Amino acid sequence: MTTRLPHWERRLVAAIETARARPFAWGLHDCPTFAFETRQLLIGGEDVAALWRGRYSTALGGQRMLRRFGWGSLDAMGHALLGEPLPSLHLAQRGDLMLAGSGAGSGFGICLGAQAAGMAPEGLVMRPLTDCCLAWKV
Repeated sequence: MTTRLPHWERRLVAAIETARARPFAWGLHDCPTFAFETRQLLIGGEDVAALWRGRYSTALGGQRMLRRFGWGSLDAMGHALLGEPLPSLHLAQRGDLMLAGSGAGSGFGICLGAQAAGMAPEGLVMRPLTDCCLAWKV
């Protein structure tokens, strides 16, 4: 089981505020990069986002990157990097990683309680947890 760093709550708030101030950029500040960088802030350890950071600059490039790693989709990426998701979304807690939507409209985010925060071309967006399909414990 992963242990969160001391003061992870403050780190989460800081990550959300930083994301709110930064513009969306494919491969640099997009949904998986934001989610996995925030995860690293909360638990420390390996910078998993370094695997793809800066390797694509368009949505199509992101799709190609997923295929290059053999993931094919964001849910496959989540399974490969995070393991098995929680058995129920109702078990997700603040700071856990979430996957909202499906197919081309899916995106990683961070649970903030009743909502998940994630990056989209319009910037930081909040989606209700009811829009999410998978959750992983951080």
